[in-house]
Amino acid sequence: MKLSNSVSGALRTFAYFMASGSHSQLQGIDYLALYGEDPSAIEQAFAIYANVLEFNETGQVTNAKYAEWRATQYIRSYCDDSYQVIPDFQEWELTLHEPPVQDVLN
Repeated sequence: MKLSNSVSGALRTFAYFMASGSHSQLQGIDYLALYGEDPSAIEQAFAIYANVLEFNETGQVTNAKYAEWRATQYIRSYCDDSYQVIPDFQEWELTLHEPPVQDVLN
């Protein structure tokens, strides 16, 4: 089973805005430096996005903007100590799941 086009598109779009420095919810925040200086912050943001993202039985994403908002709240709070995340993150949102066993390419 593969990701639906909707899930794939939502993930691609979020990745683009995060990598381009143009995410509207992070205007005025210099977060691109995190990619080289503290990639674990980016990893956490993507984990939050993936943990929060929901889709229905046909694979259509139902909350892409909410998932983006929660992930970008993390980046904003990471870069700006005065920013308060509301509501507080729940443990399930912050969970870093284990990666799959790596396939060996021949």
